[in-house]
Amino acid sequence: MRDVTLTDLERTAAAAAGDDTVTFAMEEEAFRVFYERTARPVWGYLSRMTGDRHLADDLLQETYYRFLRARSDYESDAHRQNALFRIATNLVRDAYRRDRRRPASVPIRDDADHADTRAGGDVAGRAETRTDVSRALARLRPRDRQLLWLAYAQEMTHQEIAMGLGLKRASIKLLLWRARRRLIGLLGGETPK
Repeated sequence: MRDVTLTDLERTAAAAAGDDTVTFAMEEEAFRVFYERTARPVWGYLSRMTGDRHLADDLLQETYYRFLRARSDYESDAHRQNALFRIATNLVRDAYRRDRRRPASVPIRDDADHADTRAGGDVAGRAETRTDVSRALARLRPRDRQLLWLAYAQEMTHQEIAMGLGLKRASIKLLLWRARRRLIGLLGGETPK
């Protein structure tokens, strides 16, 4: 993942807009701190949702560009992060609509392989389980993957998930339950009653 600076984004925006005047909502130092704190989770989310690391790189830059161009006032860092995930979600949806195809597989995190070798034990069994889970996730609908990723990988609250995906908070619990059932069904396990 390459570091993005405001000057990179400014050049891109100026070229796209055909002018040299581009203003952003955050100062460069504030953006740098925000980016360093949020880029890795957002990239992981984009990578899981698209199944393509290169596309995730492109969407990550577009996410931050749109975030900065929005010039919105946010109440807190959590609100900023929710807005960022909402933008990322919309970009994934747009990419999915453009391609009209689902990813063939969902990439497995590289650092998980290294953790298995350090921890010892049944490395092959854990690798097989990760592969099964990755395949099952790839077969889920995009919204189910998004819900599961935000809830369990990003550890977001139901309110944060609702804001990030543009859903009602009251529906998140039921949607997560259904997504978990579908995932369990794809993994060949029994579904909860």
